[in-house]
Amino acid sequence: MLTKRVIPCLDVRAGRVTKGVKFENNVDLGDPVDMAVAYSDGGADELVFYDITASAEGRPIDIGMVEAVAKAVRIPFAVGGGISCISDMERVILAGAEKISVNSLAVKNPQIIADGAKAFGRQCIVLGMDPVKSDNPNCPSGYEITTRGFREFTGMDAVEWAKRAADLGAGEIVVNSVDADGTRAGFELDITGRIARAVNVPVVASGGAGKPEHLVTVFEKAQADAAIVAGMVHTGAYTIAQIKDVMHAAGVPTRMTW
Repeated sequence: MLTKRVIPCLDVRAGRVTKGVKFENNVDLGDPVDMAVAYSDGGADELVFYDITASAEGRPIDIGMVEAVAKAVRIPFAVGGGISCISDMERVILAGAEKISVNSLAVKNPQIIADGAKAFGRQCIVLGMDPVKSDNPNCPSGYEITTRGFREFTGMDAVEWAKRAADLGAGEIVVNSVDADGTRAGFELDITGRIARAVNVPVVASGGAGKPEHLVTVFEKAQADAAIVAGMVHTGAYTIAQIKDVMHAAGVPTRMTW
């Protein structure tokens, strides 16, 4: 049985890790490389870094940060933000990242998923999505895709977009619930489960993790393959080891390193 992965997410702004609630009221948390090392040593399975202002500011991702993280950690990591073309993807891969996450860019230009998968292998291409509950008649699942940090509504149904992205070549899909983001009240099980059942690639739950039991629930009830954690570990409320101890006790297969 495949183990379930625990993935700390580090949102980076101006070279610092930051965290907010529903993409607002962000506070400074520390240096991304130092935090990456701590999570790598602490038992995280992977890491993900989002340069959260790169796209809005029209600049490329901070390659220097990617190179520094690659030299410092021993686990795979993904990066997103400021990716606008295949050349940007290549620079990120050459800098040491194992995966590239595309979100708003893929909505605007879905072909980038296919092109990236062809160039680097689908295992390198991650689709990030920010769905929100919606009564838009064009969204039969009840969830609409948003872009640009929840600032733009696309009219795209979340489940249909996930299926299309997987068909295009996305090797993994991160479902970041806008409604749950930063609340620490638990993952959005409905849309995560809908997408996990609809696609044949790994699905990563994101948004809402507040205690270890939330990970157990999303693995058991929504069939997620991995879960992203942020505030609950960034603040020191829980360690990766504590999260995995609870998962192990609940019978969730996980990689133990202690």
